[in-house]
Amino acid sequence: MLRPQDHHTSTMKELDATRLKDKEHRSRLSLFLTKSGSHENVSRNKKTPAAPKNISVETALRWSQSFEELLSCSDGVETFSQFLRTEFSEENIEFWLACEDYKTVDSDTKRLSRAKQIYTIFIQSEAPKEVNIDHATRTAIQSAMTQPTQHCFQAAQRTVFSLMKKDCYPRFLTSALYLRLSHKSAPGGAVMLRRRSRSCVFADRAEAEAASAW
Repeated sequence: MLRPQDHHTSTMKELDATRLKDKEHRSRLSLFLTKSGSHENVSRNKKTPAAPKNISVETALRWSQSFEELLSCSDGVETFSQFLRTEFSEENIEFWLACEDYKTVDSDTKRLSRAKQIYTIFIQSEAPKEVNIDHATRTAIQSAMTQPTQHCFQAAQRTVFSLMKKDCYPRFLTSALYLRLSHKSAPGGAVMLRRRSRSCVFADRAEAEAASAW
């Protein structure tokens, strides 16, 4: 039989776990919404980003199996996000992640606040990170903002997911960033090896001619 103090302790633990979960959701969303900064603050002469450390070749190769496999790995999401920043389209992965996070919200009050945040950043016309969705979907989301449901961004998320999978993902697999991680050759089968200098070639030829003279 539970004593009153035991019940109180159990309740407090549940509250602490809920608060920790909410804090993790807020931190994750904040990280991906602010990490890349605005387009205006980014130079158009971007260099190829450095590949994340401690990623094995086997892990990187698994990302080429499917787009879903890439997104199932936190390092894959981060690497893909780096690639999208070089193309100035990081809003796509950030919106997708925000939607994934939004679907975990189970409080009506928090859902309303989170929905308005996502709408302001990604959906409304001239939003700072406006995603490319059709007018009907944008209008439907706008109408849902008074009482947002758990799935009010679902159609827009599917559109953005499809765009990344069909357009961005194939380019990612041929990018210098991914090729470095996977140790794959460049497109067309050309192996990315350093070219030998002409002096080395001529030296090898002279040695070969001297050997044949013997």
